[in-house]
Amino acid sequence: MSLALENVTFTYAGTSAGVFDINLFIDDGELLAVIGSSGSGKTTLLKLIAGFEMARQGQIQLDGEDITQRPVRERQLGVVFQSYALFPHMAAWQNVAYPLKIRNINPSERRRLACEALERVGLKGFEERLPQTLSGGQQQRVALARALVFQPKALLLDEPLSALDAGLRSDMRDEIRRLQREFSIATVHITHDQEEALSMADRVAVMEAGRLVQVATPLELYDRPATRSVANFVGEANLWEGVVASADSVALPFGQLQTGLHNYANGTKVTVLVRPENIAVGHTAEAANRFTGRIVRDRFLGAVRRYDLAIENSVILGQTGTRGPIDAVSIRPEHVRLLPA
Repeated sequence: MSLALENVTFTYAGTSAGVFDINLFIDDGELLAVIGSSGSGKTTLLKLIAGFEMARQGQIQLDGEDITQRPVRERQLGVVFQSYALFPHMAAWQNVAYPLKIRNINPSERRRLACEALERVGLKGFEERLPQTLSGGQQQRVALARALVFQPKALLLDEPLSALDAGLRSDMRDEIRRLQREFSIATVHITHDQEEALSMADRVAVMEAGRLVQVATPLELYDRPATRSVANFVGEANLWEGVVASADSVALPFGQLQTGLHNYANGTKVTVLVRPENIAVGHTAEAANRFTGRIVRDRFLGAVRRYDLAIENSVILGQTGTRGPIDAVSIRPEHVRLLPA
């Protein structure tokens, strides 16, 4: 079942806040992560798809059927909320069975289906447990089982991992992805965690001020961001202001930088992007871009080390596994990206 948004626009009453002219298509079995800073419109987008808010313009289609003005209950969408929203007085199986109850499934059948759903999320034997006796990860699994038990046409995830600690978050990413693939269900995953989005999604949509700025695969989004703001939001980045000097070079405050061939005219102001992991420590004979400086900040993070190398009045942010002293770096031309200023 596919999910499509065509020219969807919504503003909150009395404000200019909302989402504007949203066009998205989520294919059957695809997981689309939506990221953006607070106030970017990602949660509003989820509310519109779920039916908690109604679009002012445009159309939302589920498997080719217009659901734009349908109430929540008629949309056949599974939703996992940030807070999980479990009923504290109900056992795990009763929480999972609730969507079946409101669909008038007979009691014995809904218990059977609820227990099967709990088993699929790894909670066999937890059927009678109350939510407050479960860990955060177990509660999250119950919420996920509840969202999937009635075989929804699409799945909506509203920052479902934000309440978990870092170690458990990593495990649950894999679990959600496994179940999403097993059910082969179109999924929209709202998150503020870029690492979560890059590691889980087939594609990632970036929102700013209520608009879609870029929709791409995780690899394309990271390596070829459309704008400076996307580059800055997704991962660590060196972003320098420069002026195009030739078809394969750009002038920066700390020197000339060789680039791959590009289409910018000489004299054009650009933003230069280089990811920290593409800064090579030391000088090599064939390196086109070699710079010497001094470390002004050094962060040891275990497997990697992040450092700031000061060169004149500029700073190069690098990432390496090298443990020794660093006073020089080089940058291969193919690792230099030019973006509009």
